[in-house]
This record gives sequence, C-alpha cells and structure tokens, in this order.
Amino acid sequence: MKDYIWKRVLEVANYIVRSNDTVRETARIFGVSKSTVHKDMTERLARINPELAARVKTVLDRNKAERHLRGGEATRKKYLSQENMVY
Repeated sequence: MKDYIWKRVLEVANYIVRSNDTVRETARIFGVSKSTVHKDMTERLARINPELAARVKTVLDRNKAERHLRGGEATRKKYLSQENMVY
C-alpha cells in the first residue's frame, strides 16, 4: 500500500472516531468519494490497525442504524421549506 493511502486511511479513521460523522460527510471533508472512504475503513484499515478498525466499525454501524431517521428528518425539512415558499 502506498504511503499516501496509508496516511489517508489513518487520518480518516481518526476523524470518524472523533466526529462520529457519516461516510458521506467524511468523504466531503476529505475530498474523496464515499466508495473510497468505505473501502479505506472496511478493508484497508483492518490490515493497518485492527483496534482502530473496530472503533470505526462501531461508529459506522451506529450511523447505518440511524440513517432512516436522518432521511426522515431531511424529508420533513424539505416539505416544511416548501410550505413557506410563495408561488
């Protein structure tokens, strides 16, 4: 694995553990795709640092379990904002 990938994986993992951000939010912060963040966290990190990988997995599993709530909240906000629009 190239050094810059190794460094990115560790930076992203530490960021996720500190912030509890989702894959999407993390990808936006680091300027990479969601697929890259997911692959880094599920495959590469396990080979680099299994203990950190377990902590990241806990955060990602919690985010996955809560995603339907975030989606519902986004829909609610969307329709509330449309009610306030003047046609």
